[in-house]
Amino acid sequence: MDIKLELIGVPVTDIDRAKTFYEQVGFHTDHDHRVSDDIRFVQMTPPGSACSIAFGKGITEMAPGSLDNMQVVVADIEAAHADLTGRGVPVSEIDDQPWGSFVYFADPDGNRWAVQQTTPRAK
Repeated sequence: MDIKLELIGVPVTDIDRAKTFYEQVGFHTDHDHRVSDDIRFVQMTPPGSACSIAFGKGITEMAPGSLDNMQVVVADIEAAHADLTGRGVPVSEIDDQPWGSFVYFADPDGNRWAVQQTTPRAK
């Protein structure tokens, strides 16, 4: 039996600010629907990913900013760092570890993300 991770809820305070930020990171907006006065559902997907994030009103009971260590994977951490920096996303310097190389960023609410190149980069 296949089990595929498809959607992760991200707790945010300001839906439009979060949508603008994730567009800046490069995520594609799949859905933005006001279902009712109590529910607005925004779904966004990173380029090349089969898993999306969702945020909005009535989506999760987690506290905004409480999501920690969401991780995405790239083939080239230097290219990812340059791309994010070029888009104006505040990212860390590249962090080289024996198990891979990383850059980190947080959304406006403080939800934290890691971008990983799974093989250590050549130095």
